[in-house]
Amino acid sequence: MPEDPDAKPKGVRGVVPVLAFAGITVAVMQTLLVPVIKDLPALLGTAPANATWVMTSTLLAGAVSTPIMGRLGDLYGKRRMLLTSLAVMIVGSLVCAFTDQLLVMIAGRALQGFAMGAIPLGIGIMRDELPREKLGSAMALMSSSIGVGGGLALPGAALVAQHSDWHTLFLCAAGLGVLCAVLTILVVPESSTRAEGTFDVPGALGLSAGLVCFLLPITKGSDWGWASAPTLGLFALAAVILVAWGVLESRTAAPLVDLRTTAKREVLLTNLTSVMVGVAFYAISLVLPQLLQLPKATGYGLGQSMVAAGLCVAPLGLTMMLTAPVYARISAVYGPKVSLLIGMGIIAVGYGAGLGLMSAAWQTIIISVVVGAGIGLAYSSLPALIIGAVDASETGAANGLNTLARSIGTSVSSAVIGMVLAKMSMPAGPSGTVTVPTMDGFRTSFMIATGAVLIGCVFAAFLPSPRRPEVSALTLVASGGGESAPSGPGAEFAGFHGQVLDESGSPLARATVTMIDRHGRQAGLTVTDASGRYTLAASAGGPYVLACRATGHTPRATAVTHAGDPAAAEVDLVLTATTPGSRASVTT
Repeated sequence: MPEDPDAKPKGVRGVVPVLAFAGITVAVMQTLLVPVIKDLPALLGTAPANATWVMTSTLLAGAVSTPIMGRLGDLYGKRRMLLTSLAVMIVGSLVCAFTDQLLVMIAGRALQGFAMGAIPLGIGIMRDELPREKLGSAMALMSSSIGVGGGLALPGAALVAQHSDWHTLFLCAAGLGVLCAVLTILVVPESSTRAEGTFDVPGALGLSAGLVCFLLPITKGSDWGWASAPTLGLFALAAVILVAWGVLESRTAAPLVDLRTTAKREVLLTNLTSVMVGVAFYAISLVLPQLLQLPKATGYGLGQSMVAAGLCVAPLGLTMMLTAPVYARISAVYGPKVSLLIGMGIIAVGYGAGLGLMSAAWQTIIISVVVGAGIGLAYSSLPALIIGAVDASETGAANGLNTLARSIGTSVSSAVIGMVLAKMSMPAGPSGTVTVPTMDGFRTSFMIATGAVLIGCVFAAFLPSPRRPEVSALTLVASGGGESAPSGPGAEFAGFHGQVLDESGSPLARATVTMIDRHGRQAGLTVTDASGRYTLAASAGGPYVLACRATGHTPRATAVTHAGDPAAAEVDLVLTATTPGSRASVTT
């Protein structure tokens, strides 16, 4: 669907900082209580096992909300759903601010976690509203906001908790949410891009039940016992529910998650890589604060205060923010796959160096900076890989699943590393009743994170190359003839739209249309809808090639030229059915 050209300048002026602030705000909810987590049983008057539900509820709600809110945004408006997420978070923060009751606190924290759906919604708004040349760095910043918010929240929350009543943390969270909602109303335009269909309520309920049954034993397995009946029973129930949900989704006309898109090589491998990056990201957040706050009497603890420990880890988030423009430059030249691999290589170097850099506070800062730079590059690459593989109408749902994949990674990291640190511990304190992790436990945790990164590198290596095979084959066609129309700052052109048809004139759904510029670079990619229609935005006038592919048909490349005016050029593409036994070839 062509976008309102008047909305673009407004979005360009203010959408990036406001949406990045929204991402940071909702990410703060995940680490808000980390500085007081050890004191929660006393603060809430309950057993330690019950107090962990205050953290678990936020995680589960965030995991469930990301794909659901992404789909709702695609259907009913991303800005509207972003404001809904922020409103729910504000209510949850206020509930927590005025209670000491465990069950009420758990409910409020679940409402806070619901706001995690704002991350895929923000990425979707950016795709809809920003010109192509600004999209890379903007999405990188939005994607990195998860880590930025988590990193910056640690010292801030520690400072508040150390010098004020702990309920003040929730009042601050509510204030951030109100400010973010006001800025969103004033600055962020509503997207005109809408997906077709209705909201899949049975699919949402099935996915929610399956995720809860899967993530709950991961987060509580160390308390219940990994071989206990509740843990194994929930894992089995999760498998049954998710398989049944997959069958249901494959038979639904307008599913919550298009499993055909999710199963595409680039989407599937990107999501698997995201799980591994999530494991690596959370490991440093679990290890370094504990190491920094352990007393020096242990022989390896660094004896830092709560606030000092938070400040030592804060560079993790700051470095992630600063790598967004670096990612944009690398990706523009080599593609997001290369920047993802570079980022994961940097993470591995950071954790590897960390095995020998744990004897002083300044050394933990070095680890935070290096690992933060790698995670920033990796996180920034993920939405670009997803967006390059899905239609604009599926952006919110697809990025919701990708954010969910990262959440699963952090959950697995929390469970596995928490178990390692609990097993590899020693008595401490005058009576010896308190146990603390050993240095071997910290090092083992870093090795687990390194292993996860290496597995992620294997997944990422099998992603499609930044330049698709048809691009190099069609470079001569793309660069032949015609002059590019001049394009100054802010120049926008509607591009191309039309239908993909077979020889009989029937529309071809799910056909891939790639737009290639005169230099042989991919300038856009989309998938046709149920009626075979496609829309591609061009950043300048001049010659292009539209390369079209569909299952069971011969790929076709068509040389086209855009006049450089605001009108969209209509180009219908006709594909020939592949004859059985013949080899497909590109026709021009």
